[in-house]
Amino acid sequence: MAKSRFLRGRRIDPQPITPGIKVADLIEQTFLAYNAARLQEACFLLAQKMLQPDTTVGLTLTGALTPAGLGISALIPLVQGGYIDWIISTGANLYHDTHHGLGLALHKGSTAISDVLLREEGVVRIFDIFFDYDVLLSTDKFFYTLLKSPEFQRTMGTAEFHYLCGKYIAEREAVLGVQDKSLLASCWRMGVPVYTSSPGDSSIGMNIAALRLIGEGPVIDIALDVNETAAIVLQAKRTGGKSGIWILGGGSPKNFALQTEPQLQEVLGIQEKGHDYFLQITDARPDTGGLSGATPSEAVSWGKVDPEKLPDSIVCYVDSTIALPLLTAYILEKVPPRTPKRLYDHREDLMDRLRAEHLATQAEESSLQSTPANY
Repeated sequence: MAKSRFLRGRRIDPQPITPGIKVADLIEQTFLAYNAARLQEACFLLAQKMLQPDTTVGLTLTGALTPAGLGISALIPLVQGGYIDWIISTGANLYHDTHHGLGLALHKGSTAISDVLLREEGVVRIFDIFFDYDVLLSTDKFFYTLLKSPEFQRTMGTAEFHYLCGKYIAEREAVLGVQDKSLLASCWRMGVPVYTSSPGDSSIGMNIAALRLIGEGPVIDIALDVNETAAIVLQAKRTGGKSGIWILGGGSPKNFALQTEPQLQEVLGIQEKGHDYFLQITDARPDTGGLSGATPSEAVSWGKVDPEKLPDSIVCYVDSTIALPLLTAYILEKVPPRTPKRLYDHREDLMDRLRAEHLATQAEESSLQSTPANY
């Protein structure tokens, strides 16, 4: 009797784990079922498809990853290796990232300590991370003082805003005799644009708001962010390449990255089909109806993901603090460094292409509307 076609998958018969096994071997040999298998599939998707030279990779960040040190341990190596081309992050991740660039200390703590007692002792808690309240005050003072400087007294998008912040954080790193502590500083060096989908929802945004009270500081143009991110995706497709979105968590950054395709297709009227690759690391369930748990197949209905590329869409239900170090180690072992695309340096050219295509579609639509109907 012929074997069922459903029995052609890899046989589950791994080699025993031995001392000194490499991360890539561990993942390939033993991550064979359940969410471990999804993480293995994520590694294969990244190494074999998403991180090919012709793919533009956007990364989204939610959850307190930088306070846990993942900016230093994982995100900065990925940026330096050219594996990440553009980023959308919560403002909180970028604010707490700055602590490291300023030489301010965060410590391992405990969830078992009374928060009333911590407050009395001037200790701030992010789950099991502790730091002195003065870390917040010092970081606020850095941003408040920085944003009063002449370079910031105008309207700008968050990519330019974070680029300028990264430059000054890099200078502070140099004064302290350290490097590669701040993700923003590394993105400044590598020309990786960093966007924030909700620029008012963080302590950085709070400092911007404080300065606006006295008529100083930057005015953030969120419309520019919407168009620049759409332009990045359009450029990836129009130059014969592909677009991949790597989502850590969910939330607003997830939607902001994925809405680039509806912005092109639905709003600007530009012919497009959706992102080519979708990889999400999340602990959010889809059955609650929330955005963070929304599946790639649901995204297809919005035009966010190319329906033909659903096999290249993977969701791993794993804590990002576990998955990201493993994925990073696998990438560094298996994928050669990529030539940086330095998308920040090409933003004006990308916007020119987007504007030209939008105007062309408008002209075509106007021409069709003015043509008499044939009866």
